[in-house]
Amino acid sequence: MKVLVIDDEELARKRILNLLEEVPQMKILGECSNGKMAIRQINELKPNLIFLDINMKDMNGFEVLQKISISPKPVVIFVTAHDNYASRAFDVDAFDFLLKPFKDERFYRTINKVLNLTTPEAEQNFEKRVRELFRLYSEESKFATAPVRIPVKQGNKTVLLDASQIYYIIASGYYAEIYTENKKFVLRESLNNLADMLDPASFCRIHRSTIININHIKELVHSEFSEVDVRMSDDKLLHISKSNKKQFLEKIGM
Repeated sequence: MKVLVIDDEELARKRILNLLEEVPQMKILGECSNGKMAIRQINELKPNLIFLDINMKDMNGFEVLQKISISPKPVVIFVTAHDNYASRAFDVDAFDFLLKPFKDERFYRTINKVLNLTTPEAEQNFEKRVRELFRLYSEESKFATAPVRIPVKQGNKTVLLDASQIYYIIASGYYAEIYTENKKFVLRESLNNLADMLDPASFCRIHRSTIININHIKELVHSEFSEVDVRMSDDKLLHISKSNKKQFLEKIGM
């Protein structure tokens, strides 16, 4: 079975690819880091199975499925950190829904279901199930909340900072230093209050003085003493405290 892995988080892709290496029936075609690449690769490589992240930066998984043109359609396993409306729409004999962080045994249970799925079953149910997902997605989108914006006063102006632009936040006395790609903002606010404002699916406390956006992680750095640091997209190296290590690793699916 030919498989393609689609997720905009590199660590999430690598974990699925590593798990797939243990399944001899799976031929890995490659990986995609965004929706546009996924559409092109699906249409060109014609996979039988795709692991598809629902929430990507350039488009969501539903939009990817709407734009693919191959026939027969691949079996779809959705992967997401959000336990929301979509999980209600799956008949797991043909689709499954992996909620991050998932355990290895959960992953392989899904693989076994896919391997026992016949081609006619996959084809005849694809359109019906995806149509239902599109309907639910459209309904939920009507009531979706606006992206979180954090007001930061700068002189006589107030910047409304989009939370998705934040790389990490570091406590500095009574202030919080908020780092984006090109700028640092200073806000008189506690990390506890900021953590309550931010989406827990994207933001994680890795230290009593540090919150990071897991979507901007570049790599993990392991020491010989079982300690872990995280390197962010701007190459800043941040330490993960022992008390936060387990929660952090579970959040990124490790």
